[in-house]
Amino acid sequence: MEQSHFIEWIKKYFPGITIKVVEKLNDSNSPLPYWHRRMLRTDFSVTGKWESISASFSLVAADVVAMDSSLPLKKRDSISKATGDIPKMGIELKLNERQLTELNLLVAQNGTQEQILAKLFADTPKVIGGIYERNEAMFLEGLSTGVALVEDAENVGTAVRLDYGYKTANKFGVAVLWATSATAKPLDDIQKILDKASLDGNTITTLKMDRKAYNDMVKTTQVKESFAFYTGLNGGVLMVPSVTQLNNFLNDRYGFNIEIIDRSVRFEKNGVQTAVKPWQDGMVVALTNDQVGSLAWARLAEQDMPVAGVSYSTVDQFILVSKYRTNRPSLTEWTSAQARVVPVISNVDQIYTLDSKTVQA
Repeated sequence: MEQSHFIEWIKKYFPGITIKVVEKLNDSNSPLPYWHRRMLRTDFSVTGKWESISASFSLVAADVVAMDSSLPLKKRDSISKATGDIPKMGIELKLNERQLTELNLLVAQNGTQEQILAKLFADTPKVIGGIYERNEAMFLEGLSTGVALVEDAENVGTAVRLDYGYKTANKFGVAVLWATSATAKPLDDIQKILDKASLDGNTITTLKMDRKAYNDMVKTTQVKESFAFYTGLNGGVLMVPSVTQLNNFLNDRYGFNIEIIDRSVRFEKNGVQTAVKPWQDGMVVALTNDQVGSLAWARLAEQDMPVAGVSYSTVDQFILVSKYRTNRPSLTEWTSAQARVVPVISNVDQIYTLDSKTVQA
């Protein structure tokens, strides 16, 4: 690895550009929502391991005893833990000889600063965004299923499996598949979750679901009739409520809202790109609040042992962005990003799932 041919530009603009990229990615008005940034806190791991700890805290009434008598011993709450090593992820892009020649000519011909920066740092947002996209995919799959998988089919490198230990008792199906029959009763199915949460001492405040589950839910007769009765429009043609309309009804009657997660992530392997929706098809996740865990990260070896000639910028604490030059075999300028980071879902005793595509007696 050698120092970039455009080192003076990199020294001057590289740190500021990486910061601006992260600010844009974290912007709530960004075209791509990042649920993991909203629902996870950032947590540094000294050991390089991630941990998901769940404790079932319950209150039991004190016993009434006679004076001078002993106090009865009660059972302590159970604590469960899932753990593993924080994996490394990375992505790199390059400027080839033709592109470098064009950029060098642009500098020599006194091109504008905007033109030069646009070409020199075109790959910086892509590599930083690539780390965000992988974290988002793992988080949404993990939240909707309890297990985050990085499979060989969508990855060049090592397959990873993270099991957050979702409780079997908190997993529900439906009496009738929502997608196959207008006679399905989604509100009754959801009530089972509310009843279980209430027994556990939890209060459901939000349901996360994909667009399919929502569309299947609102076309059922039960939902349309319940909404019509709530609005005083019963007796006429049953209408399908909008998300806002349905949330007004659900919040007033049950105390929770629905949020639709409609997010795809694009993967590339062997030059072939594939768009995947990481949220489990038809899955509904009931939560007591939106803070469900942490984005656990650890330091990279290269942060403590930097390579001579490489220009570095660290963003969001855990993403190391690099720019450098090689001649293997042709002259190339590289931009790469790497991180040791993983989304971790905790407090699984307060998370309930309902699979609208699975019948449960």
